[in-house]
Amino acid sequence: MYLGLGSYTYGWNIGIPGNIPAVPMSELELVGKAHDNKVSILQIGDNLPLHLFTAARKSHFKAALERNHLTLEIGAKTLNAINIATYIDLAQYFKSTLLRFIIDGDDYRPDLPDIAASIKDFLPELKNNQIRLAIENHDRLRAKDFAWIMDSVGSDQVGICLDCANSLGAGEGLEQVVHILAPYIINLHIKDYQIKRLPHKMGFIVEGVKMGDGILDLAWLLDCLSQHGRCHTAILEQWVPPEKDLDQSCSKERLWADESFFYLKSNFNFS
Repeated sequence: MYLGLGSYTYGWNIGIPGNIPAVPMSELELVGKAHDNKVSILQIGDNLPLHLFTAARKSHFKAALERNHLTLEIGAKTLNAINIATYIDLAQYFKSTLLRFIIDGDDYRPDLPDIAASIKDFLPELKNNQIRLAIENHDRLRAKDFAWIMDSVGSDQVGICLDCANSLGAGEGLEQVVHILAPYIINLHIKDYQIKRLPHKMGFIVEGVKMGDGILDLAWLLDCLSQHGRCHTAILEQWVPPEKDLDQSCSKERLWADESFFYLKSNFNFS
């Protein structure tokens, strides 16, 4: 399995609504981070939306990817016909064979039959261009719902992008989710985290940690996925708890990324 980084490895550095750095990290800086950490995959998500890039910006980005021998995976949100078509075109332009989508968007919450129908409409185009569509598990839907979508679509061109923590928001633990979705998983978002009881004992908080410091059993997860042979890329993502100011949060995030990549490369057999 190939290890990579993404725009959500550096969420604070790229910017979160209400918390935008004076000089946000760019796609070219992400290329540099991939080079520094010796990974071959870069995944750009919806926090750095490619459809808003100018033609010149896309051209410069594509050239940087080629110079550094990086494979791009493209991410987006709001799974509707306009966005699917737009991002298939972008995948063709960047020669990306994986397109990851979050189903929901602002004021957009389609039901299961509409989700499946939207995907089916684009199956010929996905197949003709050898693009795999990876639907990310987000917290509105449960694992059985994602499995229903996959079975309804019924194509090897479509699978699941598994985020290790997202389904906690739907009340489901990782083992439960993997038990249901493992046969469909074609892309992995690695994220370590801890669940701590609050000081007043009236509840818990889910919080990101550096890789290896949390409760994620990555060895078990990789073994489960290897049994199905469909997942070929794993992207490090981070939920870095913020510091007192944004500059400190960004510095902490960059440090965590470097240390997490060192941990992953030292303890697992990633390419």
